[in-house]
Amino acid sequence: MGSYTRARAVEGATAVTEVELKDGVVAAVRGQAGEGPIPAGTSILLGRDAGAAALAGLKAGDKVEVAYRPKASDGGDVKAAVGGNWVLVKDGKAQNSTDQSAHPRTAVGFSADGKKMYLLTVDGRQADSRGVTLNELAAMMVELGAADALNLDGGGSSTMLAREPGQAAPQVENSPSDGGERHVPNGLALYAPEGSGKLKGFWVETAVDPGRAPGAAPIGGGRPERVFPGLTRRLTAAGYDETYGPASGAPIWRSKPAVHGIVRDGRFHALVPGTTTVTAARGKATGSLELTVLQPLQRLGVTSDRVGLAGADDTATFGVVGYDRNGNTAPIEPADLSLDYDRALLDVTANEHGSFTVKAKKDTGSALITAKVGKISTALPVTVGFEDQPVADFENAASWTFAAARATGSLSAAPGQSGGGLKLSYDFTQSTATRAAYAGPPEQLVVDGQPQAFGLWIHSTGKGEWPSLEFYDALGQSQILRGPYMTWTGWQFVEFAVPPGVSYPLKLRRFYVAETKATASYTNEILIDGLVAKVPPSVETPEAEKVADPVVKPDVADRPWRFAVMSDAQFVARDPDSDLVAGARRTLREIKAAKPDFLFVNGDLVDEASPEDFALAKRILDEELGDDLKYHYIPGNHEVMGGSIDNFKAVFGDTYTTFDHKGTRFVTLDTSRLNLRGGGFEQIELLRTELDRAADDGSIGSVAVLFHVPPRDPTPGKGSQLGDRKEAALVEGWLADFQRETGKGAAFIGGHVGTFHASRVDAVPYVINGNAAKNPSTPAGDGGFTGWSLWGVDPVTGKEAEHVRRNWFADAPEWIGAELRPHVDRLTLTAPARVETGTPATVTATVRQDGRDVPVAYPVSAAWSGSPNLHVGPRAKAKPWHVAVLDPETGTLTALRKGQVTVAVTVNGVTEQAAVAVAARSAA
Repeated sequence: MGSYTRARAVEGATAVTEVELKDGVVAAVRGQAGEGPIPAGTSILLGRDAGAAALAGLKAGDKVEVAYRPKASDGGDVKAAVGGNWVLVKDGKAQNSTDQSAHPRTAVGFSADGKKMYLLTVDGRQADSRGVTLNELAAMMVELGAADALNLDGGGSSTMLAREPGQAAPQVENSPSDGGERHVPNGLALYAPEGSGKLKGFWVETAVDPGRAPGAAPIGGGRPERVFPGLTRRLTAAGYDETYGPASGAPIWRSKPAVHGIVRDGRFHALVPGTTTVTAARGKATGSLELTVLQPLQRLGVTSDRVGLAGADDTATFGVVGYDRNGNTAPIEPADLSLDYDRALLDVTANEHGSFTVKAKKDTGSALITAKVGKISTALPVTVGFEDQPVADFENAASWTFAAARATGSLSAAPGQSGGGLKLSYDFTQSTATRAAYAGPPEQLVVDGQPQAFGLWIHSTGKGEWPSLEFYDALGQSQILRGPYMTWTGWQFVEFAVPPGVSYPLKLRRFYVAETKATASYTNEILIDGLVAKVPPSVETPEAEKVADPVVKPDVADRPWRFAVMSDAQFVARDPDSDLVAGARRTLREIKAAKPDFLFVNGDLVDEASPEDFALAKRILDEELGDDLKYHYIPGNHEVMGGSIDNFKAVFGDTYTTFDHKGTRFVTLDTSRLNLRGGGFEQIELLRTELDRAADDGSIGSVAVLFHVPPRDPTPGKGSQLGDRKEAALVEGWLADFQRETGKGAAFIGGHVGTFHASRVDAVPYVINGNAAKNPSTPAGDGGFTGWSLWGVDPVTGKEAEHVRRNWFADAPEWIGAELRPHVDRLTLTAPARVETGTPATVTATVRQDGRDVPVAYPVSAAWSGSPNLHVGPRAKAKPWHVAVLDPETGTLTALRKGQVTVAVTVNGVTEQAAVAVAARSAA
């Protein structure tokens, strides 16, 4: 073999000898020798107990046999061992690794005194978790408390099993990337001694557990320890002995205080809002669980936007979740729901996790599954089967048109996968920003039906471009369908999924490939052929209810202080007089005129992240704001454009920060890499630290977190949200826990999506700021307008926080409000010139901007007012002198008595008014 082994006597031996071996023969001896030769064939056991006498007397040419054995840290025999490939932590310090790849990982570590073992498994290679690098894993182990830690077998082998108290067998606790357990040759197992089987306690849980349902997402399923008044929650109580092994015994159930709900046969029946403790007991053996009864159920939702089944016997799962007035969520038990669906087409059954399994009984068809709790309902569209409908065969390839962004290229006809095809050639060497090459059809191609996906043959050379199809929907909004990165060579059939909730029909705009990596510089050509639509049977889906979140206010003038937010202008330095630059300047002037305390620029102010872009951005900010208004610039994905953040930092400094202002703590984070980890693990630690500090700081009554890419994208495509869904769940969980446990206020403000939108997650408001200049991504009536937001703040006092903390399930702290302000080129108020008493009339207003008409209705902030004899608000609060009542939520004007009123509306500082004569009702 030619390998060499060195053996050295241990410290403290009577002689120290170094022996160099080659193929079992002594090659050299160095150091002080002992007495007596070692007979040929003598076995030398290397280790702490190999004394000097065993090594003495060796000389070159002697044959020896070498054996190895592991040694325990205390010098004794090893009881258990497992292999690893990287020391993560040594003597309390994380060890640096140059391997920056993210994978599923498993680690084991020990505290400094050796009394605590830490086992950690991190999921990866999945839509909701990319995995971690070795350095990230090391940081996690240090945070847990490990002084020494080792990386174990990872990837698809990363699996953690545990036996819950009272259970006879272990269960998988993580989500292995293979989809299930992988057969592996070794592992680390901890065993409890066999118990007596005598009942010592109960492990109490809810039977409903959305997180364990097949295909469950980390967010969106609701918290099972919550329940709505009038509904139920199934409970389980597993008996266990002194080693937590299974023990038999039927419990007696009780709840305290019982005013919030009672337990019958293991089912909790919720009564009035509040928190109660449910206990299972038999003799001295007990177990308990805290349940919270939320405010009454206000609306329902489903955990899937739609279900598409391939054909007969295909299955899928979905759950039903409820919301109270504060946005607190809880899963709805199947027993509390009534379902209505086509039983000839579908079979729907409740599963053990509290969700439903839907199974197709035919090869094709469509239906709605309607779930109801009393009069409250939600609907889930289900389609079965589909057919390939031709869209483009590219026999007319010569008529297609080429376009590019930061690139050059051409189109031409070429042999396709079957018949003629289209060749797309391009040069991506001319920029480090995102480059794209486009192929557009000679005329608009309208796709009939409701396709769930499109398929296209692509001949790739494996350079890794990103292929996309872009369509316009029925509302004229762009819908971009993404395919996989083109890492293959030769022909491959590629599918592009259509996001749920789009408005049909779809009209093909173009096919294109993009390169997002700054370091990827190349020229290339690809072929495409045979574009088809995968069209299932159509299904009519009820229009989703628009929920108006109370964080959006008509105005915030009454708040103690204010700040402003703008985002998404996306201008470039090479076009300093563009409409995008003009839109950014206009936004800054409007913000300055409103006199907020400061401004947040929440990402994507520039487009290509060049030094010239940031120089122009700095000049614009300085020219428009001067020294009158302080600003904080938060980087978005266009502040890196696939490259380095260094250009941004050179001009604007830190990418994440924290500061306090008049009782509110602000934390800004960097999501320029479309996730939080990409901005540095330290910023995640910063968020955790600042939340903890704010919780203990009596001078802080609220926390606002801002970063560009939001945890959730409200649009159908869901393409503009944090790429790591576990990061999204982490942020949402931390903010909800902070608000619930402290009673102080919490809020999130993002951008990136191209629309203004407000929602609530577990009573915490989440607001997406729309575009300042770039064209919006949604219809005008759904937040698709350009503008900015003005925020009014009144931090929660200590007394208010204590009230909310004790009653978090009933009250959300009212500490912040937002005016969502569209740019106003023209404001039009439409009101009748004359109304008759007792006859309702309609009053509307419209903002004109950049060629689009924006209804003055939620989410647009508008202050409605009028003459003193006009009451604005609920009719029940009208006074005897009021001539008419205007309900701004519905736009209904109700005449009460003869006279004349003036109706007025103000949007973003612009006011219009109209006079309305009120006459007596005409005789029949």
